Amino acid sequence: MQPRKKAILALEDGSVYEGIAFGGNGTVCGEAVFNTSMTGYQELLTDPSYFGQIVTMTAPQIGNYGVNPEDEESTGPKVFGFVVRELSPVASNWRSRQSLDEYLRINNIPGIQGVDTRAITKRLRVHGALKACLTTQDMTAGEAVKKAREWVGLVGQDYVSEVTCKESNDWDLTGDLSIPFMVEGTHLNQKEKVEAKHHIVAFDCGAKLSIYRRLRNHGFVVKIVPAKTSAEEIKEMNPDGVFLSNGPGDPSTITYLHQTLSKLIPEFPVFGICMGHQMLTHALGGSTYKLKFGHRGGNQPVKNLETGKVSITSQNHGFATDAKSIEKGGGVVTEINLNDQTVEGLKHRELPVFSVQYHPEAAPGPNDADPLFHDFYQLIEQRKAGKI
Repeated sequence: MQPRKKAILALEDGSVYEGIAFGGNGTVCGEAVFNTSMTGYQELLTDPSYFGQIVTMTAPQIGNYGVNPEDEESTGPKVFGFVVRELSPVASNWRSRQSLDEYLRINNIPGIQGVDTRAITKRLRVHGALKACLTTQDMTAGEAVKKAREWVGLVGQDYVSEVTCKESNDWDLTGDLSIPFMVEGTHLNQKEKVEAKHHIVAFDCGAKLSIYRRLRNHGFVVKIVPAKTSAEEIKEMNPDGVFLSNGPGDPSTITYLHQTLSKLIPEFPVFGICMGHQMLTHALGGSTYKLKFGHRGGNQPVKNLETGKVSITSQNHGFATDAKSIEKGGGVVTEINLNDQTVEGLKHRELPVFSVQYHPEAAPGPNDADPLFHDFYQLIEQRKAGKI
């Protein structure tokens, strides 16, 4: 770990938290949010949905099992800053290749430890997500608060354009990259590749790689396309279905994708996750709104209104669908969050189109909702058979 150096986390409401710097050196501004997951910090750091955000972990010690290249969800960290109560002085795991401190330092992501993360989390729960400044440089608390207040904020920002792929590409045609990690010598040691059958196009709004892995494992040939790919280009590809990924920023600003989807919905089976769920909301003529502090963690209870089943889900979002707004476009609410009754799933009344606000691929988190990938597969099967 680098020599002990002071760091400051300042929020727009004037609150200041002084701690010890780790990771990269610099000053960043972003939206302060918190995540309640106990593990999975590397997947969290590399999740593009956190672009523009400074993340506080509620688990008291982070970094204890180090970092390895196999668990990245994108090409390196996408968070703007990282806040922990205690950075583990030891990275102890047979898969570890480097410490969290070294990983963030190499990628120039500033972090702060030794702060009261419980107090930060409580403040964000009471006052909502706040604009923040995290600095490891020579700066006064007043200057840091001023920078936090001057930051433009997340509302109205199209961050999808910042994280989407630059050009179309095929995901793991051989299936070798999508074989689930298994511990040798256990009953889970089944490293068999699944035959890919249905060809789908996946709009990359800032997708986690685990989503593509799960799609491949459920029998899909996945072509990844940039978020600004036109409906005409998609139709020329003649896919069996269309997938919409997660991503960062304000979903209401991604109007180009709203318009594209409105042209594709009548013609293809569609499945959306997280930002994809919000894109589908707008494509159906609905609207989204900003949550007070969002849902971020692996312990969110979701109830399916059609079956009564409750699943524990992994989530990472700060916006939600207005339930009433999707009705005119043929949308129906299928799932709700049991903590605050916000919309967690929707479908079209007549078309093979559905989406969820949470992450069925987990990474990290529970796998309760993994069967949704199979549901998408079955929709395409039924469409090809002329049953829907």
